[in-house]
Amino acid sequence: MARMMMLVWMVTAAMVLGACATKVERMEVEEVQDLSGQWNDTDSRLVSEEMIADVLSRPWRSAFEQQNGKLPTVIVGGIRNLSQEHINVNTFVRDMERALINSGQVSFVASSEERGEIRGERMDQDLHAREDTRKPMGQEIGADFMLKGEINTIIDKEGKRQVRFYQVDLTLISLADNRKVWVGQKKIKKFVTKPSLRP
Repeated sequence: MARMMMLVWMVTAAMVLGACATKVERMEVEEVQDLSGQWNDTDSRLVSEEMIADVLSRPWRSAFEQQNGKLPTVIVGGIRNLSQEHINVNTFVRDMERALINSGQVSFVASSEERGEIRGERMDQDLHAREDTRKPMGQEIGADFMLKGEINTIIDKEGKRQVRFYQVDLTLISLADNRKVWVGQKKIKKFVTKPSLRP
């Protein structure tokens, strides 16, 4: 009888532990899955792709190419998160960089943070690398345009319902004369219903 009770207890314990185990399902990276209603990877990807497609279709690019006989060189500057939630701006910036570079319609230079690391490597090469493999200082390509922007939110809520409004504003600025050659804006609106805590 004791052995039978022990077996029942072990089976019950195994079932309880199995029910509490974390369940993981793999998803396609492009699959949309909104859990909280907050800014997520899908928002970042869709906004960056749409806005980059818009900036590249505008006349500033062809005008620059006709005047200078080369592709414009772009750098992404600061993208400020002015929203009421934590947004990983770095993933948004990387999405934009990827879309710009892969378009083949602009040249792209490293950010100020990346340049600092690369300059440090060149200084190290100057001291330690063979002369025929050293990369000299003063050969960097300067950007022609800087892309800057900000992300804002407005949240309207009552009880378990809320409307989350996101507005992304981007500006492309000529580094030669501070002219704004393109201003883009993308809005996202989400209606979120929170489940009741009561059964």
